[in-house]
Amino acid sequence: MHLYGLKTCDTCRKALKSLPDASLVDVRAEGVPEDVLDAALQRFDADLVNTRSTTWRGLDADERARPAKELLMRYPTLMKRPLIVDADKMYLGWSKETQAALG
Repeated sequence: MHLYGLKTCDTCRKALKSLPDASLVDVRAEGVPEDVLDAALQRFDADLVNTRSTTWRGLDADERARPAKELLMRYPTLMKRPLIVDADKMYLGWSKETQAALG
């Protein structure tokens, strides 16, 4: 199981603590593999982009208009976190539903 997020993100740390079998992939340092990003975009579409983030607020209108994949490849911290990949299943965020599904 891989948890894509940031090592400095409180939510990612909570998820990691609750999922002892998960390994953290820091998207700032390592990025998200393109095949994982493609699968996540297919599953979550525009929900994968965190439009409430500091990074998003710092983008101009032209940058925001770019396709989601291009934005996430260029600015991996724009991804909603955590993205949890468990074999063929994917979960986005650390909601009660995600916790129940993985608990």
